[in-house]
Amino acid sequence: MSLARLVITAVTVEGHSKSEVARDYGITRFWVQTLVKRFEAEGEAAFQPHARRPHTNPRAVDLGAEDQIIRLRKQLSKNGLDAGAETIAAHLAAAGVSPVPATSTIWRILSRRGFITPQPQKRPRSSWRRFCGSAQRTLASRHHPLAARRRLRD
Repeated sequence: MSLARLVITAVTVEGHSKSEVARDYGITRFWVQTLVKRFEAEGEAAFQPHARRPHTNPRAVDLGAEDQIIRLRKQLSKNGLDAGAETIAAHLAAAGVSPVPATSTIWRILSRRGFITPQPQKRPRSSWRRFCGSAQRTLASRHHPLAARRRLRD
């Protein structure tokens, strides 16, 4: 039996107060009130978990602006000009698009539409590996000024 069913049953059928049920089940009174309101509005559907994802995103870029970004990218590339996110943002601002998406948003749109392929991450190499072999590394560590201090500590 789900916690939502237990809470709703305790409040509606058994007649316990919401504060008492919240204390007994270790949840907030606000959550008990939410579950009871949901049960009154939806009935049995209130026992099922609800999605927590927002229904809308007020900062989302509309499809018209996305299409304009793609058109600008194609046009700039075709003309042999810089087609980066900052250039596209400048062209959008000049065209009067308001608000102009951030450069990170423009990059995300371009990568989602297949214009940019993610590059594999390179592991940073240490300077010892780059310049020295293992024998040289051992010699260098013996003659390094901090190596003497390390030997004294041991």
